[in-house]
Amino acid sequence: MAFTFFFRDMHVLEMITEHVVPSLLGRSYPRIWDAGCAMGPEPYSLAMLFAEKMGPFAFNNLRLHATDLDEDGRFGPTIAAGVYPDEELERVPPAIRERYFEPLERPGQSRVVERVRSRIRFQRHDLLSLQPIADDFALIVCKNVLLHFSSSQRLDVIRMFHRALAPGGCLAMEQTQKLPGEMAASFQRVVPDCQLFRKVAC
Repeated sequence: MAFTFFFRDMHVLEMITEHVVPSLLGRSYPRIWDAGCAMGPEPYSLAMLFAEKMGPFAFNNLRLHATDLDEDGRFGPTIAAGVYPDEELERVPPAIRERYFEPLERPGQSRVVERVRSRIRFQRHDLLSLQPIADDFALIVCKNVLLHFSSSQRLDVIRMFHRALAPGGCLAMEQTQKLPGEMAASFQRVVPDCQLFRKVAC
């Protein structure tokens, strides 16, 4: 899904850093899955906020998996390069932009610093395959994707996410996307004003 921008849904990102980061600090190699990453602004936004909160040693152990259907083959190369037009960075908080972007010789473009780029790995993936890319994820983020699916498809995908999460892992969804009632017993809402849920063992 190609529509996204840096630091979109800032409240959700803030709740993730407040409630998920502490649980990552005790893990050797915590894994995060951003499902539906498009051209990369969302996983990079997550990585930058985690870098701010985790400290250098813990952040260097982070594994952030970014996936999308990527039918045109554009997302992977863009994410690997980490180069974006400066007009796309207007929503990035100034202090974050100064620390995690470097200007290029080409006017009007900046690149995500290598320390952040090295934490993200892109792979092509179809959520409707219902096969997770791995398991034991501390966090799965899926925004601006599920609304394109039917009710039954959304339910199947969220069940797949539940299987892929580690015990106590969290799922973050679009603010307008509600958790299906069939999954109410499988997740516990973390905060009342955010679509952030913690896995409950079934």
